[in-house]
Amino acid sequence: MTVADFDGVRRIVIVGGVAGGMSAATRLRRLDERAEIVVLERGEHVSFANCGLPYHLSGVIAERERLLLHTPQSLSARFGLDVRIRQEVRRIDRATRQVEVHDLQANRSYALAYDHLILSPGAAPVRPPIPGAQHALTLRNVSDLDRLKSAAVAGQRSVVIGGGFIGVEVAENLREAGHQVTLLEGSPQILPPLDPELAVLARQELEKHGVQVRCSAQVTQLTERSVTLHSGETLDTDLVVLAVGVRPEDGLARDAGLEVAGRGGIVVDESLLTSDPHISAVGDAALVRDPLGELAFVPLAWGANRQGRLVADRIMGHPVSFGGHPATAIVKVFDLTAASTGLNEKQVAARGLPYATVHTHPGSHAGYYPGAERVSLKLVFDPQSGRIYGAQAVGGAGTDKRIDVLATALHAGLHADDLSDLPLAYAPPYSSAKDPVNMLGYVAQNVMDGLTRTVQWHELEGSGRRIIDVRDPSEYARGRIPGAENIPLDDLRSRADELRGTPLVVHCQVGQRGHTAARLLTELGCDVPNLDGGYLTWQAGQASRDASPQS
Repeated sequence: MTVADFDGVRRIVIVGGVAGGMSAATRLRRLDERAEIVVLERGEHVSFANCGLPYHLSGVIAERERLLLHTPQSLSARFGLDVRIRQEVRRIDRATRQVEVHDLQANRSYALAYDHLILSPGAAPVRPPIPGAQHALTLRNVSDLDRLKSAAVAGQRSVVIGGGFIGVEVAENLREAGHQVTLLEGSPQILPPLDPELAVLARQELEKHGVQVRCSAQVTQLTERSVTLHSGETLDTDLVVLAVGVRPEDGLARDAGLEVAGRGGIVVDESLLTSDPHISAVGDAALVRDPLGELAFVPLAWGANRQGRLVADRIMGHPVSFGGHPATAIVKVFDLTAASTGLNEKQVAARGLPYATVHTHPGSHAGYYPGAERVSLKLVFDPQSGRIYGAQAVGGAGTDKRIDVLATALHAGLHADDLSDLPLAYAPPYSSAKDPVNMLGYVAQNVMDGLTRTVQWHELEGSGRRIIDVRDPSEYARGRIPGAENIPLDDLRSRADELRGTPLVVHCQVGQRGHTAARLLTELGCDVPNLDGGYLTWQAGQASRDASPQS
């Protein structure tokens, strides 16, 4: 092993490229023209659009080269970076501030000294201990894409194991490529950042487009052309894609004695510094803080890019802080969009926090303007303080802009009732005078003020309350909650006497008429909450229960 000369010029060594590593490297160069910046990448590609990989399977992104953003040569020409691919860092010597590098092309090892080391090794696909798991393909980098694309071209049947964001994207794009696709998820629902009554809408969209979705499906064995479930059923296939999650690549840090969490991930402070003052960590390998201040593994592109820039700023002497950011994610599901920010109801409940939820189902823009599409929204918040914990959205056009507004509100520390005060842009083709985000604020404010009591979809059964459906008779005829009585909203005043003295719950289609009914009957002396989100939320909740039998 030869030790590379260290000539006194500040040398920053970056382990890993792509989002975090390359953001750090290019920002460093913009701040310091003299620094020696060396990027060591184990793979063949140092800068590529990993979030775009699934869309090459279907041909939506037709040219593979469009996914390759930079090469070592282009990075050298533009930024003066020393980018070395197929270089595996095998050990960090913190005492001498050197890394041991193995050149996979030349099959030789060398040591490289550093002033500061940035770890950006990313995350690796999880391979569960299932017999035959080695036969499954994964999708994490361009080499994975090439193997998966070749297998997809050669076959017509696919099984995708894992119903998270990557699994859903792969399933959609294989289906768009003409495959018969089965999506298997071990838990009762797909898309775990969403709560079940929102996630089921994405599942229904997959099934509408021909993807067979099976939840609570435990895989016990794989071969190159079959998947066996715990029920004993065997699914024949031409290829298997494993997308059950990723784990942080923290082995290098762990072996170097840096602080690593028990469940994985490099621990960093708000300036992204590890337990060694000369080593930072960014991207999927580093743990960050969620909005409640707890350590979280958030393998998302926004964070990696932001962290890379901040680390470069800190190395160059600028004060920085990265902490308390909500995890915000979005996925295309054929003609729908599914998105979330912050914590979902399951996570908030598990932490024992006081919370309330509200559901709405507005149109994407003014209903009288053609082409409005439904957007189903959910807000989780503290009913006393109004603190927003998180939000979810599933729908058509405009879903992305609503989740972005809600993520901004959450990050800025706005309260749930503050959403009604946001001066959002309005014209009939784009929104309503009361934007869907504003409406969430109005509904949340009613809950916080105690103006309306609500019952959630999963609380209705067994509540002992008489269910009054205040929709029009035609709506009631098209579908109703078992046991519900139809008394249209406009008839409630004249029939209040027959309702008084009996515990009631009212509901409409989406909650708005139900709120009016609850207020009217409350004023007339009735004991009556409103079914939050109305019939549509109840219907989605029931569908989520019906859709997850044991396989």
